[in-house]
Amino acid sequence: MKVFLIYIRDEDFYRLLPPKLGESRFHEGRVQVMAFPPLGIETLAPILRRHGHEVRMFDTCHPLMKEEHLAEAVSVEKPDVIALSFLSTTAYPATRGMAQRLKQTAPGTPVIVGGVFATINAREILADCPDIDYVARGEGEELLPEFLDNLASPGTVGGLTWRSGSEIIENPPRPIIEDLDQFPYPDRKSLPIDYIESMPLDVPAVLSLDRFCTMQTSRGCPHQCVYCGIPSLADRKWRHRSPEHVLGEMQQLNDEGYRSIYLTDDQFLLNRTRISTICQGIIDRKLKFNWGCEGRVDSVATDQFPIMARANCNFLAFGVEAGSQKVLDRLKKKQTLEQVERAVSEAKRCRIENIHGFFLVGSPEETEKEILKSFRFAARLKLDTFGFNRLRVYRGTPLWREYVEQGILDDVRDWNKCFTCTDIDPTTLPGETVIRSRRKGYLLLFISRIVLRPFQTIRLLRRFGRHMRRADILKLLWSPFRKRPPTLMPTLPVSEIDQVLTAPARP
Repeated sequence: MKVFLIYIRDEDFYRLLPPKLGESRFHEGRVQVMAFPPLGIETLAPILRRHGHEVRMFDTCHPLMKEEHLAEAVSVEKPDVIALSFLSTTAYPATRGMAQRLKQTAPGTPVIVGGVFATINAREILADCPDIDYVARGEGEELLPEFLDNLASPGTVGGLTWRSGSEIIENPPRPIIEDLDQFPYPDRKSLPIDYIESMPLDVPAVLSLDRFCTMQTSRGCPHQCVYCGIPSLADRKWRHRSPEHVLGEMQQLNDEGYRSIYLTDDQFLLNRTRISTICQGIIDRKLKFNWGCEGRVDSVATDQFPIMARANCNFLAFGVEAGSQKVLDRLKKKQTLEQVERAVSEAKRCRIENIHGFFLVGSPEETEKEILKSFRFAARLKLDTFGFNRLRVYRGTPLWREYVEQGILDDVRDWNKCFTCTDIDPTTLPGETVIRSRRKGYLLLFISRIVLRPFQTIRLLRRFGRHMRRADILKLLWSPFRKRPPTLMPTLPVSEIDQVLTAPARP
């Protein structure tokens, strides 16, 4: 069968890098985009090919992979199945529109969707969007090949939600995949896109122009923070690939010229022995890339920071969330401020280049004083970068369930929405107060960093300055103080990037 795998993005969460003035927008058919690669469809493509299917991938961040282009491709190439992948609530409207457009072009072609939001809202999506025929719940590596083999009998496919006439049928769930070593490595060559390494979305800045990709070495998280829906997707189970399988993929990426890799694991720092083996393998093989990951400050594997640094780990992100123990407890973070300080200090002592802190403001029962306390706490930590986002609630999280039980949200009416907590929760501060406190906190934090850590601040600005104009850096620094909410991406670079765009394209 011929299968189209289409990754659909929220237009606000990526940025196409501009070409040099007077040059073609494309260089040998490739574009450069500041965004994470679509690892989901990159993973599925070689699996489907192994099962004998023909696959073509699309990512809507590419300017020639929009609705109208995909409709034309469907009309000309006539795929047997169209699979749409999207991540969250904010991308659902675009996914719905894409399904409608493609269904108009090819009414008889089955359309199946998958992803986190689709898994949580499978029945609702089919009831809401008649142009979507099937929803794949959970992991797709085994589900999608089985679905393609059973188009005439979808009732036999575990984890599938589908429509039979006016009836929506939800097949029994599939067991989670235990053996993650059985699958081939993702296809990172077929998409004509070079993904650019940048900071997390709340600190939008180009970090390097090295060849960049993402990689997943484990899945799941055993914790249950109230704002996160990831644990519920796999019953709070954590599964991992073997170090040998991980190192095999890393060797391949190294040989293909990748020099920056970001691990998208929900919680990388869980198994000390596994981390040590992977890092020692990177060292022994003399792999040349830098890499980064995310983890919790209370992980037992924080003692692996020394070997991680020796293995070229140059970026580490922690979910700090708050500088108040009361707020951390309300969020069910199950970590202490002392653990945060110890983990950040140890990471910097081991000379991991960039330590990032994720923070939340506007949490339930949080006071203005506690918001400012979080900024003062961040100033005391040895963080290189940080971001303070207003807490939002999504369906599938424990906080959403709390709000439904309290009558704040209607689970039937609001399933396809997400909310800033300050807009709906009477126990939170008013939104205007949170924004004002955040501006004040950022000012205190910036002044503290300049006064207390001038050399660290200068090094960071120099790093940003390698690939961003001064004007863009100033806009980035000024964004927390604007009256309008800051955009997630800066106005983009850049003389340095322009020069790279005219160089020979990467393979």
